[in-house]
Amino acid sequence: MQYWLMKSEPDEVSIDDVMASKDQTTPWFGVRNYQARNFMRDQMQVGDGVLFYHSSCPEPGIAGLAEIVSAPYPDASQFDAKGKYYDPKATQEQPRWISIDVKGTQKTRLLPLAEMRTIPALEDMVVLKKGSRLSITPVTLAQWKAVVKLLKA
Repeated sequence: MQYWLMKSEPDEVSIDDVMASKDQTTPWFGVRNYQARNFMRDQMQVGDGVLFYHSSCPEPGIAGLAEIVSAPYPDASQFDAKGKYYDPKATQEQPRWISIDVKGTQKTRLLPLAEMRTIPALEDMVVLKKGSRLSITPVTLAQWKAVVKLLKA
């Protein structure tokens, strides 16, 4: 089992949206970075834990817990010529971008980025590194446990 931090802009898909959906599941779409795509395609597996992170908002931070519930599959948004995630180089035969389904397991208090920076156990977390902008990053077991403990306190 592996652990991940996955960033979503709450005005696009928030933890509230996921938890309110019929089965608390959402496709993770619109990823347009090759390293993040490769994490989804090559490393994520059903059952992996997810720190659901709100980004590009007034107070970014971890807003909930989730898990991976599907194998990777082609991201349909790459084929929508009118959509903001359209990729004219992608074809049905050779898709370039991947989606994966994520199921919300718990909405938590917001663990703000500023607070995360004060926690010694999280000092090596990728999301806290200067210049880190990836929408999906690996999380160690120790970091996962530290965050879960903070969220349940």
